[in-house]
Amino acid sequence: MVAGHSMNTQPTVLLTNMRLVVCVLALLTAFSAGECGNVLVWFTEGSHWINLKIVLETLIDRGHNVTVLVPDASIFMHEKESDRFSYQNFSVSKSTQDMQDSLNDFLHFSMYEMDRLNLLQIHIRLYQLISKDQQLCLAYCNGALKSLELMDKLLQEKFDVMLADPIFPCSEVLAEKLDIPLVYTLRFSIAHTMERMCGQIPAPPSYVPGAISKLTDKMSFTERILNMLFYLSQDALASSLWKTIDNYYTEYLGRPTSYCEMMGKADIWLIRTYWDFEFPRPFLPNFKFIGGLHCTPAKPLPKDLEEFVQSSGDDGIVVFTLGSMVLWRYGGEKPDTLGQNTKIFEWMPQNDLLGHPKTRAFITHGGTNGIYEAIYHGVPMVGIPLFGDQPDNMVHMTTRGAAVVMDFNSMQTQDLVDGLNAVINDPSYKENAMRLSRIHHDRPMKPLDESVFWIEFVMRNKGAKHLRVEAHNLTWYQYHCLDVFAFLTTVLYICFKMAKFFIMRCCFRSKRKSKKE
Repeated sequence: MVAGHSMNTQPTVLLTNMRLVVCVLALLTAFSAGECGNVLVWFTEGSHWINLKIVLETLIDRGHNVTVLVPDASIFMHEKESDRFSYQNFSVSKSTQDMQDSLNDFLHFSMYEMDRLNLLQIHIRLYQLISKDQQLCLAYCNGALKSLELMDKLLQEKFDVMLADPIFPCSEVLAEKLDIPLVYTLRFSIAHTMERMCGQIPAPPSYVPGAISKLTDKMSFTERILNMLFYLSQDALASSLWKTIDNYYTEYLGRPTSYCEMMGKADIWLIRTYWDFEFPRPFLPNFKFIGGLHCTPAKPLPKDLEEFVQSSGDDGIVVFTLGSMVLWRYGGEKPDTLGQNTKIFEWMPQNDLLGHPKTRAFITHGGTNGIYEAIYHGVPMVGIPLFGDQPDNMVHMTTRGAAVVMDFNSMQTQDLVDGLNAVINDPSYKENAMRLSRIHHDRPMKPLDESVFWIEFVMRNKGAKHLRVEAHNLTWYQYHCLDVFAFLTTVLYICFKMAKFFIMRCCFRSKRKSKKE
């Protein structure tokens, strides 16, 4: 009887235990779901998407849901690029070729036109290019914001936060419509116009060089004049160009507003640089510097590539690439004139090669991603900047003593040879590169983890408005205390006039008294 009872109760005990496990798992699942967020991502392009995608993958690893808005005309973003994201498509009235043409115009201007134009001509040409690009951007805005079906669907999703790179406008309006916090991730805007004028970050022109000005924080009197003029000209250009977006936002929201006002509502600005790269400057509590978030330790190379690298002996190797936007690629038979010590790839594991102990130098176009991989691994650079922020990036590296720079339009073969010999044979370049690497790694939190932390912080706290400075609510004259100066000047003037009046009166009485006597 006892044995029989024991055999009959064992399945009951197991069933009870299984039910308990299921209940615990259900509770854990429910708890985890409560902790996870729903993230909406505004579209972007190029290296901006590459940086953002790394953050999104990490958010997914932590259990968050990520929805990416993808236009049907895009150079880099494509639906089903990754099965890990939820994609939400929208249609635009422009084509991928229109976007490619706009990019090509900027490339041609930066690489071939700027050196032949004076300052006024540069601004006129830049105004034309940006105006044309704005019309392209607003077509993308229309495709998303004016689709009733898409907007209804997004409203039903109940997102917790929006991530966006402000290189493309309208994420601000969408975040406002959906009533969700906005987190920016960006490298820079020209002369820091967005960061200064809209984010309210201080940037004294006496020692904070404008982005792409190619100046450093140690400026002569003449350079400070140039920096001030650069700031003023870019502010005027931005104010003029942004009027189109101001009108678009005002019409869409049905109330007077501006592009800058809407940008200023962003809760957190994730800046994709760090103090290994940036010159020291003031920043605000909602500005977080996360440069190098895409960098990782080097992985082992494929066997054939490792054998080729090892064949270099003590001399080591030089890594040469011009990034994703300007492709110098050869996919045919290896030319007979090419030396045996040179290997051509359609694609190469750049980070893993830079992290290889036999890498001696990195020839780069000066893109931020490549520079940060070189900093991460402590590799000196030879820069051949082409466009955008690349010339300015290389100024930062030459100032740090970790690079030499070539002029793309005038460099000769011997210039490149001399540059390589300098960074390979002069130990100071390697020492400075390693110093930057130590600074990069010596931080309280990895940049990718910090990025994710602040995004989750915004989700947990339903925003981060407590980190935004009161400057957002001041007029320009209040911000610069011009009203205070005007008041104090008026008071001093009145005091001076009153003092003068009493002195003159006393003198007059004294004279009258003297005459009577």
